[in-house]
Amino acid sequence: MTPATTARPTPNDRTMRLAVRAFLSLAAYTVAMALLLFVPAGTVRYWQGWVYLAIVVGAAFVTMLDLLARDPALLERRMVGGPMAEKRPAQKVIMVVASAAFIAMVVVPALDRRFGWSHVPLGIVIVGDLLVLLGFAFVFFVYRANTYTSATIEVAENQTVISTGPYGLVRHPMYASVTLYVLGTSLALGSWWGLLAGALMIPVLVWRLFDEQRMLAAQLPGYTDYQQRVRRRLVPFVW
Repeated sequence: MTPATTARPTPNDRTMRLAVRAFLSLAAYTVAMALLLFVPAGTVRYWQGWVYLAIVVGAAFVTMLDLLARDPALLERRMVGGPMAEKRPAQKVIMVVASAAFIAMVVVPALDRRFGWSHVPLGIVIVGDLLVLLGFAFVFFVYRANTYTSATIEVAENQTVISTGPYGLVRHPMYASVTLYVLGTSLALGSWWGLLAGALMIPVLVWRLFDEQRMLAAQLPGYTDYQQRVRRRLVPFVW
């Protein structure tokens, strides 16, 4: 008799399992965002919140489908994140602070809606929605340019320096994209006070950026030369 063997999962099986995980993660994210928006607001009659949620979830869904079809390995890397996934102690702290700042960035506008602290004109709300959408669009192009954009700070096996596309403008186009998203969120949610909460996120991004640069310069061959060629970190032609 020959010993029983276990069939290895085929690439299609692995992709299907990844797709199920990704859809479940997106569903959980949608529920969490809805709770953060509408529970503090004390009502579901918060049209700015619904539009914002539709943009965020819709953009995440489109990006997820693109990565499933084009780069499932990147999608899998992006699904592993948060403080516990980080290997560097500084990044664990940064991600805890970033998570708290993100929650505040959504909850403060919702509380503003509940208590009527401020009023943002319709035109400014639309500008905020466009900034959020633009931030997600730039993230989409960053994924297209760099398959190594992990959700954690690390150097992957066989990783190389990417200097084309958005990486030819700034060293950290992902953080630049997130900055647009952060700036647009409170406006899209109809809150001036939310700008204060959103402002907490910017120093956290800069902190994460500098720590990542130190790690890449030490561990990724060619990165120091790339730093000399691309001088701007976050804002093209400025900084």
